Amino acid sequence: MQTEKHSSESRMEISRRDLLKTIGIGAVGIALGAVGSLAAPGVRSYLGGIASANDNISFYGAHQPGITTKNPKHVYFVSLNCEVKSRSELKELFQSWTEDSVRLMNGEVMPNSPNTLLPPYDTGEAVGLNAARLTLTFGVGPSLFEKPELGLSSRKPPELKDLPHFPRDQLDPKYVGGDICIQACADDPQVAFHAVRNLIRNARGKVTMRWSQAGFNSYPVRDGKEETPRNLFAFKDGTGNPNVDSPEEMNRFVWVQPGESADWLAGGTYMVVRRIQMFLETWDRTALSEQEATIGRHRDSGAPLGKTGEFDDMELDRKDENGNPIVPVDSHVYLAKQANERILRRSFSYVGGINPETGAFDAGLLFISFQKHPQQFINIQNSLGRLDRLNEYITHRGSALFACFPGVEKGSYLGAALLG
Repeated sequence: MQTEKHSSESRMEISRRDLLKTIGIGAVGIALGAVGSLAAPGVRSYLGGIASANDNISFYGAHQPGITTKNPKHVYFVSLNCEVKSRSELKELFQSWTEDSVRLMNGEVMPNSPNTLLPPYDTGEAVGLNAARLTLTFGVGPSLFEKPELGLSSRKPPELKDLPHFPRDQLDPKYVGGDICIQACADDPQVAFHAVRNLIRNARGKVTMRWSQAGFNSYPVRDGKEETPRNLFAFKDGTGNPNVDSPEEMNRFVWVQPGESADWLAGGTYMVVRRIQMFLETWDRTALSEQEATIGRHRDSGAPLGKTGEFDDMELDRKDENGNPIVPVDSHVYLAKQANERILRRSFSYVGGINPETGAFDAGLLFISFQKHPQQFINIQNSLGRLDRLNEYITHRGSALFACFPGVEKGSYLGAALLG
């Protein structure tokens, strides 16, 4: 029923710009209506500002959006419990979300019902805003396949299982796992939140929220080009990423290839999510030289220690005049590179107020990475282990793993190869 409702309503969708044009006419009507007979029933006076439905990213493609989309500024991530009782209901849910996602990423809103006694179809807080390069990325967790009523256990990829416990993990059950996840990225935080809010609202009774986290990134601009963002420790984050413009690198490190996992996941990827608390006050009392030795890079340039360019080769075997390694063997970068793995990092900083027990900032990193096999991340994290100097300044509080569907072609829907 929900899908049928969306099908009929989707034909009525209008862009936020079109809606504003309509409202502009309506506003005149309201003004005249105060003294005359041109009032427009149902027109809302809260709509205003300048909007455009440009700056949108297509939902369709060989891979889901929001994985290689460059330089996202804001994220709203949510992990969900799945409450549907059958595979057909789950299929309807993703069909409905497919329609919703196309509309939301196009910057469209649902027109209000002529019956003002009913709640509006769209929550409305994105009216007047452009599409803001919104992307929506969906994944399914290992627990979804363990629900007998869904009949998916035989289709669970063997590598889709909860991440192991890593040294120094102090996970909070409030930030662990999930049956389904939605990652909404946009250049406007309100657009990202609006998308998730409306997706969940339209799936009422089918999903419940488990945990969520908002995050942000800022990109320095030099010579008209956006550079690598910095995390809250002020170091650049993502320098070693594979080139998202290289199909060869993406196929090698990120996209699951046919025969490498479950057939329905070909063209998809695995998404690791870690909520990492950063002890900013401790870091801020640390000398710059020690900060750089902890990371293994110069803070301002992002270059490997002893070098000047951010993307210079690390060359871990370099020694100083006394024969000591220039990049400390217990630095974060040195240990991570020992794993000889590559992943696509798309992390965001977060701030969550103040820890009432310590009076310190509740802040850190929403670490998100995409890789074709979870073992890539596991190998890196195991290499860091207890030796990583950075352990003094961080603690992992949240953890989850999801399999992200391949992209959707027009006429199809999210998860079609799994649920069809």
